[in-house]
Amino acid sequence: MRPSGTAGASLSLAVASVHRIHVEAPELSSYVLPLTGSINGGNTFPGVSLPYGMVKLGPDLYTGSDSYSGYQSTGNFIGFSLLHESGTGGAPKYGVVAQMPAIGTIDNPLTDQGVNRSQADESRLGYYKSTLFNGITVEMGATGKAGMFKYQFPDNAGDSNIIVDVSHVLPSFRGQGLGQNYLGGNISVTTTDAGIQYQGSGSYDNGWNRAPEWTVYFCGYFDQAATFKTFLGTDATGEDLSDYSDATSQDSESRLGAVFTFNTTDVTSRVGVSFISSEQACANVDREIQAGTTLDTLETNVKTAWNDQVLSKITTTDTSNTTRLQLLYSSLYHMSLIPTNKTGENPLWSSSEPYYDDIFTFWDLFRCTTPLMHILQPVAYEEFIRSLVDIWKNEGFLPDARSSFFNGATQGGSNADNVLADAYVKGVRGAINWEDAFSAMVTDAETVPPNNNDSRDTSSSTKEGRGALPDWIDRGYITTNAGNDFGLYQVAKGLGKDDDAEKYLNRSRNWRNQWNPDLEALGFTGFLGPIDEDGNFVDQDPLSCGGCYWGDDYYQGLPMEYSFNAHHDINKLIELSGGVDTFTARLEKLFEGGVSSGNSQFNHTLFNPGNEPSFTSPYLFNYVGRQDLTVKYSRYVANSYYAPTAAGLPGNSDAGAMESWILWSMIGLYPMTGQTTFLIGSPWFTDLTIDLGGNKKLAITTTGGSDTAYYVQSLKVNGAAWDKAWVTWEDIFANGGTLDFVLGAEPADWATGDAPPSPATESS
Repeated sequence: MRPSGTAGASLSLAVASVHRIHVEAPELSSYVLPLTGSINGGNTFPGVSLPYGMVKLGPDLYTGSDSYSGYQSTGNFIGFSLLHESGTGGAPKYGVVAQMPAIGTIDNPLTDQGVNRSQADESRLGYYKSTLFNGITVEMGATGKAGMFKYQFPDNAGDSNIIVDVSHVLPSFRGQGLGQNYLGGNISVTTTDAGIQYQGSGSYDNGWNRAPEWTVYFCGYFDQAATFKTFLGTDATGEDLSDYSDATSQDSESRLGAVFTFNTTDVTSRVGVSFISSEQACANVDREIQAGTTLDTLETNVKTAWNDQVLSKITTTDTSNTTRLQLLYSSLYHMSLIPTNKTGENPLWSSSEPYYDDIFTFWDLFRCTTPLMHILQPVAYEEFIRSLVDIWKNEGFLPDARSSFFNGATQGGSNADNVLADAYVKGVRGAINWEDAFSAMVTDAETVPPNNNDSRDTSSSTKEGRGALPDWIDRGYITTNAGNDFGLYQVAKGLGKDDDAEKYLNRSRNWRNQWNPDLEALGFTGFLGPIDEDGNFVDQDPLSCGGCYWGDDYYQGLPMEYSFNAHHDINKLIELSGGVDTFTARLEKLFEGGVSSGNSQFNHTLFNPGNEPSFTSPYLFNYVGRQDLTVKYSRYVANSYYAPTAAGLPGNSDAGAMESWILWSMIGLYPMTGQTTFLIGSPWFTDLTIDLGGNKKLAITTTGGSDTAYYVQSLKVNGAAWDKAWVTWEDIFANGGTLDFVLGAEPADWATGDAPPSPATESS
């Protein structure tokens, strides 16, 4: 439906508001709190980065536990490095191309140089500062492929030193065989008229995706005169020196690096990185951070980039609640740190296509993050989709996760299929070759990936594809593959591949084969349950997932949680659950406190806001005529477990998955991935304007709302009265549109129209 004349007037006002706020863009950046979600398992990166930037410059801390993003609020600084990820788990990745300041005489740079804090780190958008216990301060700024360090050493404390240890990498202490290893490197030092230069490379492996060897190149400058020594260890991990001299270069599989000593208390360094060559690393820093550049300039440039490219995509004139604005813009920030745009930095093949890396992971991202990336970053999103197809063309499989140019780790099904389907049904075309994209999806659906012998699950591949594909094809088991095959159906249907469409639609219904009508829990009968090789149901407590890990029957979710996840076939799910009333009662039971033996941090509810299998469940009430309960429970979860604080996430950020969930809650919509359906919630602000690109806007208004009045009383879509608890892509996103809500303190029976579609369910 196209906007009416009234809606057009609203859009004009929205555009004016966006323009006014955009001019005052620094106000938006001030709402970003980079430390949000950085502790208590959130694992977010609080350092300096551009949107999807390759360089993420920040501290590396040692506590004896894994520092996934480098940062921890306690422990000793062991370096400040240029490459990190945000919101990951499993094991740390990167933490390479580092510097470490030290004072006095450095007898052996391979020994522990760690130093504690003297005060909390200072972090704001575009700037990071650490104050060490020995009196040194480190200030940092960054560009896309380079970083800048500004050191202040204490007076009268002896020599001012910077240690460059090429073997520095973030370790893991979990004992799962995922810890990164230094494999060798080189460094060379040159004295210049302006100061001193060093360049070289380091090679490493492993991390959360079990990657083989990868190499990063670096090129660093100190803009002050210095003396130096290079050093060489006796092996790749120890502290014994074999050389520590004025040699200008070292090249070995043993630990190596250089110590730079200055006769000043103020030291500035500029460092570039590349995955292609040292020469390209030098070109990157020479282009992006020229000599004489100030930290203030870098900070301003970073803020401008974030304001223009990310923060200004969602604007409001409702500035009455600073905490909500901080949550809004901090969440936008953290969902836009990775994946990493490494176009022009792919060492594996030459291509005219974009290249994106550091995908953690589609199992986490496909529900909320990629649909929101599509809306807010349509250009980057199309590039991202093209990159996925190009990876398949060159490596044989789509990634479900990827880092350091290597696929892994796949957690449940092949969820790149869901991402591609979502893009296709919402009209993403551009330069994407959809015939190739569908062929890539068919590879997932039909080709068994080689077993990579991951100790976490030795039965099949955790690297890519669907390791359990034989069981799915031969027996129709493995529930997670149903949603993946629904994605293939959607694309095949759109491409006119009728036979393929019918095949994959039928396969998408195979989740029904695992519905065990005899499983009982909490007064309900019928849940998804495991089946043995002979086709017999195995007895299973619907409230327990055992170890909940790769080798278990259920991965990171309870059987009862997964029993709500057939979102493409929801009408059949409602029928199997006992009908509308029973389905509603089941859903409400998820949110009842004291029911689960676990989830103590969530009042022992079965619903787990910190893990993705529960993400959609609060919104499923829209399918059974209880949109008020969607609002009740989604708002409760948001208010209870999210805040713009260091401990303000209910679980691991998962590269922005948590942040995108709360953003959808604030917007008042929820996407059904692989479909054009958006379920209606309740917006948080009196007005929101979403910039859709191409001069299109979605303008959202509310009246009558407050902290206690958030139930929908009525809704107009594009100026017309609306009686459905859902809208489509075409309604409000394809050409822009308006949503005008009236909110109140009590539930209202306003959504009396058709229920949201259930596209995989047979017509009655």
